[in-house]
Amino acid sequence: MNHDRYGSDVLGGTPTTHHRAPRTSRPQAAEHGLVVEEVTTGWVGAVMRVEKSGGQHVVVLEDRAGRTRTFPLGPGFWVDGEPVLLTAPVRRTAPAAPTRTASGSVAVHDARARVARASRIWVEGKHDAELVEKVWGDDLRLEGVVVELLDGVDNLTDALRDFGPGPGRRVGVLVDHLVPGSKESRIAAEATRSAPAGSVLVLGHPYVDVWQAVRPKRIGLRAWPTIERGTEWKHGILRELGWPADEQADVARAWQRILRSVRSYADLEPTLLGRVEELIDFVTAP
Repeated sequence: MNHDRYGSDVLGGTPTTHHRAPRTSRPQAAEHGLVVEEVTTGWVGAVMRVEKSGGQHVVVLEDRAGRTRTFPLGPGFWVDGEPVLLTAPVRRTAPAAPTRTASGSVAVHDARARVARASRIWVEGKHDAELVEKVWGDDLRLEGVVVELLDGVDNLTDALRDFGPGPGRRVGVLVDHLVPGSKESRIAAEATRSAPAGSVLVLGHPYVDVWQAVRPKRIGLRAWPTIERGTEWKHGILRELGWPADEQADVARAWQRILRSVRSYADLEPTLLGRVEELIDFVTAP
């Protein structure tokens, strides 16, 4: 006669030879993007979807290499080092309107976008703009703030000269890798001096690329890998992650995957959050 010494929940039983408190599995909804580990196989992946198969609910997990595996919902999973019992997410036919935007601001429903201000926020590239839009888009539309691509910081002084900042026509600039002694810091100082006082504010984060402003745990990492000098940073990151890295299209697909993992301001590093909020305040001040 077979005897199941662990019971139905391999994570919830009390060891027979030790005197430790049992670790019971807490219920956890399998929400899209949640990173979990399946304990019997060691498979770590983000929840892509929950579906029915063979009369039961299963969860589809995608690992860092983009591979997927399907597991039955229930016990046998870990989240953030704790055992969980995965359950199907609750589906609402008429979800309540959110009370907060992705940036944490109070949501204003049924409000029209404000006519664009003369002031602008400039960011270095497309990925920066898409990340700002995802988290602060609702706030920016309500305030009438347009985010434009600078396409690199090297031509910042010339771009400001063409724009003509002044009273009521401010420019806030978000720069990558703005650290003391860097090329970026020298360009920022020169550009600020070239414009009328109080009309330009250049702020930045310390990261090589805005990708690093996304908390690494959102894509199953403890920390972003360190890339050697001389190696193109994004391609180096993709190789470290085991993701395709041969073509520019691979970089684009990887960024969209990273961007999908961002749900709100809580998934970004504080060093980026504070800078963006400060720039929004600067260009919307009376």
